[in-house]
Amino acid sequence: MLRVSRQSSGEPEVFYSLQGEGANIGGPSVFLRLATCNLACTWCDTKYTWDWANFDYNQEVMSLESSQIEEKILGFGCSNLVITGGEPLLQQSELVPLVASLKSRGMTFEVETNGTIAPLPELVRDIDQWNVSPKLANSGNPADRREDASALTAFRELPNAYFKFVVNAAGDVEEVCALRDRHNLPNQRIILMPQGQTPEALKLRSGWVSEACVKEGFRFSTRLHILLWGDERGR
Repeated sequence: MLRVSRQSSGEPEVFYSLQGEGANIGGPSVFLRLATCNLACTWCDTKYTWDWANFDYNQEVMSLESSQIEEKILGFGCSNLVITGGEPLLQQSELVPLVASLKSRGMTFEVETNGTIAPLPELVRDIDQWNVSPKLANSGNPADRREDASALTAFRELPNAYFKFVVNAAGDVEEVCALRDRHNLPNQRIILMPQGQTPEALKLRSGWVSEACVKEGFRFSTRLHILLWGDERGR
């Protein structure tokens, strides 16, 4: 069984849209949003997947068999699946059979993860792209929870892993550079993305974030889904 987030309608949060962030931005994708997380980011826009002080677990989460999830995913007729959360790797053992089955049907996969949990070999075998988003001090998480050297090393060794950082202020870029140096992360696989849950907030930060990317040799990503639809669940 997998713990899956619910949409506002009560249906499982499995939906078809465009990838809004990172290296594959703009690509048509099916999204599977899994519930629960091992971090608690202050600016998180999916707190309903983990913040049980302010959300009701029983209303926000449902447990589904892999076969039920697979049927919903295949129903969209799209070959790329983005597995997101929450933190999906908290349920990676349960994900293995779902991914393997869909892989046999020709699907490709991206996993969105916070980079604190190393992936299982079975997932490394089948996942096409890892979107690793290590958290900075601006997330409000303590350093010993948000940064795991062994997990980051495991992802660094994967050629299909990108490291996406949410930046809120200019000092965050210095923090990214320090983390890059500590863990030998390659510049060409580092992505800076402005923090923002409205188009106005993204516009406010995009200028200086893009300039920082040019200076450091990083990639830039906006949040396309926010620009197109705002902060809307199921998008």
